[in-house]
This record gives sequence, structure tokens and C-alpha cells, in this order.
Amino acid sequence: MRVLIAEDERMLADSIAEGLRAEALAVDVVYDGDAALERLGVNDYDVLVLDRDLPVVHGDDVCRAVAESDALVRVLMLTAAVTVPARVDGLRLGADDYLTKPFAFEELVARIQALGRRARPAAPPTLERGGIRLDPSRREVYRDGRYVRLARKEFGLLAELMRADGAIVSAERLLEKVWDEHADPFTNTVRVTLMKLRRKLGDPSVIETVPGAGYRIP
Repeated sequence: MRVLIAEDERMLADSIAEGLRAEALAVDVVYDGDAALERLGVNDYDVLVLDRDLPVVHGDDVCRAVAESDALVRVLMLTAAVTVPARVDGLRLGADDYLTKPFAFEELVARIQALGRRARPAAPPTLERGGIRLDPSRREVYRDGRYVRLARKEFGLLAELMRADGAIVSAERLLEKVWDEHADPFTNTVRVTLMKLRRKLGDPSVIETVPGAGYRIP
């Protein structure tokens, strides 16, 4: 899952990003509404965590722009306002969910994960294919009943391949969904991570390389 955080309180934004990355999410951060619109225009995000009181371009205007576009990104609006009318206004602008500050980080993660599931076609809570069982909520992977301990990026990469349900996923798509905007598009990090993932999953290999196209779990 790829998340964009638009929050002008830099320490809060960076802290949220660090926590979400520890949950195996790809996270980009901006500190004003204009930068948020720019990122939304070039990247495919699953969830936008949007502070309502952003500078340059107000969060309300960012939310309105997302609602009027054909983007599939889900919007979680953050605000210090606690009144019911304020929350209702935010939802009427097009926000999918609302969270008031201060908030518990565990609740933020749960809400982002719930919105992320709504941003893509419905999938079962546990993904199974080729003898692999992957539980996204518990971050657990089993191969033929054997527990497999994976690093965060290995888990994220495997999850994207499992969600594709046998379809080919390009290296560019994997880089976009599992890493963040700082990843070098010319790097071999996807190939290296796949090599480590294959080794941990063991033989016979379940991840197939399709020359010139990408990877899949048939």
C-alpha cells in the first residue's frame, strides 16, 4: 500500500511516516496543499492522510480536488476540530474518514488499512496461492505450513504479487507500490529483494519471471 501524508506539522508528519514504514507501507510526505496536489497528479496512492488546515492550498481544497477527480485514492482527514458540524463538513467535501488530533497511532494505522482495502478490489483477509498463505493484518507468511520470516519490503513485494491473483506485475509497479518516491527507478532493488524473497520461500520457486514484462505467482 502506498500512502501520502500531507501535514504541515513536520515533526508529526515525519513521525507518522516513520511509524507507517515500520508497518511495511510505502510513504511519501509533503507539508503543504500545493505539494500534495502535485504528488497526487503524478503518483498512484491508495490513501491520502490529509491535514485540514494546510498552508498554500487549504486541505479542504485538496480534498475537493480529489473528490472531483477520477483518482481511486481514499482520503483520511486529520483536524484539531472536535465538533460534529466540523466533521460533517469534512465528509461532505469528499473525505472518506475523519480523525481528530490528538489520536492514537494504532487507530490511525487501522483506519489507513481499512481505507486501503476500499481503494482496491475486495480481497479476502488471508491471501493464498501456490502453497503460500499471507495474512496482511498479522504480517505473517507461511509456505506449505512453514512460517517464513520476511523483512518489510519482502513482505510488501510478496503481498503485491499475491493480490495480483496470477497476473503479471511489472518491476515498475512493484517499485511504485512497495517503495516510495525516493526510490531510484533505475535501481535493481526489486530484483535483489525478489532474489532474497525466493530464497526465504524455498524450493520449488513460486515466483515466475516473465521476460520483458515482470513477475507473477501463477
